Parts: sequence; structure tokens; C-alpha cells
Amino acid sequence: QVHVVESGGGSVQAGGSLRLSCAASGLTFRRYAMGWFRQAPGKEREFVAAISPSGLSKYYADSVKGRFTIARDNAKNTVYLQMNSLKPEDTAVYHCAADITINTWVVGYWGQGTQVTVSS
Repeated sequence: QVHVVESGGGSVQAGGSLRLSCAASGLTFRRYAMGWFRQAPGKEREFVAAISPSGLSKYYADSVKGRFTIARDNAKNTVYLQMNSLKPEDTAVYHCAADITINTWVVGYWGQGTQVTVSS
């Protein structure tokens, strides 16, 4: 059984930083693309960032390019999202995604999500 568990959410003022972590188990982590999506109140879930199994290729939504960085540690079965220069519009529940199909962003497994709140 696959488990995907996020951590690291919280509240921060605009301009601040947060680092999200996501640990995945029950799958051969190094074989799968991983990523992050977010869902703000009243909005649909949207793609944020993804990383290839090797970590060599990274993909970002235009809204976060230059501010967010995705990384992974295959030895620890963990993917990270470093979020800098946070804006109030980044407020959302952030979901980790495992087994992502690149460019279609179809997701095999979801985490429960972690809340990120950015105040102005």
C-alpha cells in the first residue's frame, strides 16, 4: 500500500519562506516522478511543480517560477518544495503527488495535504 505524507506547512508573512517535505512509502520511489499541487479555497487543484525520477528534470507552474524549488532525495524517499518570496495568493493546501505523468500531470497517489497560509 502506498503512503504519501506531507509536512512543513504553516503560517508566514508575505516575503517569507517555507519548506515542505513529502515522504512516500510502498513504492519504488526512485522510479517515479514526484510533485506538488495546491488547492486554494473555492478553486480547483492546480499543478505547482514536478521532478523526474532522477531529479535531473524539473517543471514549474509559471506562477511559482523563480520563487519555488523542487528537489528530491531518493535515498530518503523524500521530495521537497522550497518556497521563497511567498505571496498571499500562495495560500492553499499543498498536496504531494507520487507517480506523476509528466506534461499530462495525471497523478497516481495523493497525500492528504498540508496548509500554507501567507498573510500580507
